[in-house]
Amino acid sequence: MRQTEAATDADFAAWRKAAEACTIEQLLHIIRDCREAADAMRTHNPVKEGFYEDQAWTFADVYRERTRTRL
Repeated sequence: MRQTEAATDADFAAWRKAAEACTIEQLLHIIRDCREAADAMRTHNPVKEGFYEDQAWTFADVYRERTRTRL
């Protein structure tokens, strides 16, 4: 994994594909894990912090799409 680069379009595509194969419980676990990783990076690696935040938001988007109430 890159330590000093921001997320790329390929990263977002791969995360989206992986997220679509996850259960709701798996999505929640991954989202929490990514947010904890981002918090751990906050004081010493802002690029990696953003990378994990981007990953969390991508998985959270899939979670929201699946759990949104449709009228």
